[in-house]
Amino acid sequence: MQHELTIKDLGSIDSAARSFLEQTAGHSIIALYGEMGAGKTTFTTAVCRALGVREDAVSSPTFSIVNEYRQADGQPLYHFDFYRIEKLGEALDIGFYDYVDSGCLCVMEWPENIEELLPDDTLRVRIKVAPDGTRTLSWED
Repeated sequence: MQHELTIKDLGSIDSAARSFLEQTAGHSIIALYGEMGAGKTTFTTAVCRALGVREDAVSSPTFSIVNEYRQADGQPLYHFDFYRIEKLGEALDIGFYDYVDSGCLCVMEWPENIEELLPDDTLRVRIKVAPDGTRTLSWED
């Protein structure tokens, strides 16, 4: 089934994140695809807020590759940024499969750089930016 969610502006991103979490419940591996500046990190921050992660704890893991946050219920949430990955071995070296096999929520930016490592049950979410700045998230499950 095809799904779409529109984010009109930053003022509506928190409600969009809550709606996204409701609609994708049961998925623990989420891969966000979108061009540079599409809002992958901004949307991930909103998802983290919706789950009770302290906002000041959330940052793009561009250099560390993965950041671990704690949700309000104490469960870990792993935020990946594979932008700088040049070889699949770099993802494996950080224990990629330990994270995705943990059952904890894993949100990934730039997953296209490790596409062949992604498990079959990965929820692939595309973020597109319209000329007016509106973002549309789409996925299929």
